Amino acid sequence: MSPFRILAATLALFFGLQVMPAMADADAHGSGDPSYSLEAPPAYAMIGDLLVARPLLIVATVAGTGLFLISLPFTALGGNVGAAGKALVVDPGKAAFVRCLGCTGDGYGKQE
Repeated sequence: MSPFRILAATLALFFGLQVMPAMADADAHGSGDPSYSLEAPPAYAMIGDLLVARPLLIVATVAGTGLFLISLPFTALGGNVGAAGKALVVDPGKAAFVRCLGCTGDGYGKQE
């Protein structure tokens, strides 16, 4: 395969996946179908979440852990270790491991 075709296929996949949340939001709120809601996301939202978002969030959690350890002496001097840990490690980890597949919010422990 030529490099141009590989680039074109990669860009088409990338931009196609960028449109998924907008399409899911339009289906969830515009169609009136109760099966399309935040509690039951459509299959394409789950597939995009599984193949794209979750691996990126796991990488962000690992990278955030490394950055947190590097910044730990400075945040300890500044007195904001908890805020740095939450922003760099807990929030990406919560989005990667606690959120339901295809959901946009974390949804952990919430009864709505």
